[in-house]
Amino acid sequence: MSERDDPGVIGRRVQQLRVERGLTQKQLAEPAYTPAYISTLESGRVRPSDDALRHLADRLGVGFEELATGRPARLVTDLRLRLTEAQRTLATGEAEESAAQYGRLLAEADALGLAEVRAAALLGLGECAVETGELRAARQYFEQAEKALGDDVPLPARVPALRGRAVAHYLTGELRYSVYLLESTIDELNRGGLHDPDALLLLYASVIGPYMDMGAHARAAQAAELALALAPQAGDPALVARMHRSVARTLLAEGRLAEADASLAKAAELYRRLQIRTELANCHWMRGYVYAQNGELERAEDELRQALDMLSAKRAALYSSQAAVELADVLHRRGKSDEAAALLHEVLSDLSSERGALHSAAAHRLLGIIAEDARDTEAAEEHYVRALSLLERAGAAGDLADLCRLLGDLLRRTGRVEAALDAYRTGLGHRTAPGTTTLGPAPAQPPL
Repeated sequence: MSERDDPGVIGRRVQQLRVERGLTQKQLAEPAYTPAYISTLESGRVRPSDDALRHLADRLGVGFEELATGRPARLVTDLRLRLTEAQRTLATGEAEESAAQYGRLLAEADALGLAEVRAAALLGLGECAVETGELRAARQYFEQAEKALGDDVPLPARVPALRGRAVAHYLTGELRYSVYLLESTIDELNRGGLHDPDALLLLYASVIGPYMDMGAHARAAQAAELALALAPQAGDPALVARMHRSVARTLLAEGRLAEADASLAKAAELYRRLQIRTELANCHWMRGYVYAQNGELERAEDELRQALDMLSAKRAALYSSQAAVELADVLHRRGKSDEAAALLHEVLSDLSSERGALHSAAAHRLLGIIAEDARDTEAAEEHYVRALSLLERAGAAGDLADLCRLLGDLLRRTGRVEAALDAYRTGLGHRTAPGTTTLGPAPAQPPL
C-alpha cells in the first residue's frame, strides 16, 4: 500500500528543497533526467516513479521516504520500534498497558496518515481485547485492521487480522462461523498459489480448536499434520510454538499422551525463550490436562494451579476461566468438591453466553456432576440443561454427545425413561458423523 503524497504536494516539496539548496533544475536533473522533466514534476503534472524519487532524494540530500511523504524516515522507524515494544508488553501478559501503548500509536498513525502503522496498532488492540475477554471490541478492532490494510494488500499480510476475527468468534461460541473464516482463507491462499508458510501455519494452528469442539476430529488431525509439515519453513518461532500447543489437542484425542506432552514441552521451551507469558501459562494448563487424563492428579493440580496463577495475575480472563474449569475437575476427582464448586461459580460470574460460551458450558457440566455426586438431582439436571443450551448454540458436537449421555443417565435413574431416550437420541445424532454434515468440502492443501 502506497502512502506517498499526491504529485502536486511532492512537486512543491521538490521545488522548495531545490531552492533552499541553491540548485537549478538542470543541476537537480543531471545526469539521469532533463530540466523539462523537473519543471513538469515541480508543477505537479507528473507522478514521479520510485527511481526518479530516489535520484531526487539523493541530489537533495534527504531520505526517499521524507521526499515521498514529507515525514522523516526516523519518525516511521520510531513508530515501528514502539509497535515492537507494545507487542512485547502484551507478550509478557500486561494486556492493559499494551492496549494503552497501541492506543497512542493508533492516534499518531491517524494524525500522520500512516495506514500500515494504523493497521498494526488496530491488530494489537484486537489481541489485547482477546486477552482481556472483550470479544466484541476485539472483533471490531480486527475488522478495522482489515479495512486499514485494504484489498490491494496481499492476502498473507491480512491473515493475522482475519485469524484474529475468527478466534474472537470461536471464543464467543460461534464455532461454525470461525471455521468458515479460517477454512475460506486457507482455501484462498492454497488455490491462489499464495503458499506463505507463516500465514498457513497460523491458520492451521488456529482451526484445530474449533474442529475439535465441533467433533470434526479427522479434520483436526489433518490440520495438525499440515501444520507440522509447514513448521520447518516458518520463520516465526512464536508461530511454531503455537502450532505445537494446538497439535497437542489432536494427539490427546488420539490417546497419544506422551507425544502430546512432548509437543507441549517444545512449545513451553520456545515461549520461555521468547518470554511470552500467557502462552507459557496455557502450556502449563494443557500439561495439567495431559496429567489428569493419565491419572496423575497431583501433578495435574500443580500444573493447573501454576497456569491459573500466571493467567489470573495478568487478567487473561477467558484463558484463566478455561484453566479454572480444568483445575476444578482435578480438585473434584481428588475429593475436594466444595473447593471445585466454589471455583466454578467464580468462573460463571465472569462469563456469559456471549463471552466464553464453551467455558460456561464446561463449568455447568462439571457442577452437574458434582451435584449428582451429592445426590442433588434437581441441581444436576438444571446445570446439564444449561450446558446443553450453550453447546447447542455453539454447535460443539464433540461435547454435546457426552453431555446428552450424562443427562440421559440422570433422567433414567429418576424414572423418566422417555425423556432419557430423547436425550440419548440427541447425543447419538451428534455422534453419527461428527463435523461432516455441516463443514462441507475440506479446503485445498498446500504443496508440501
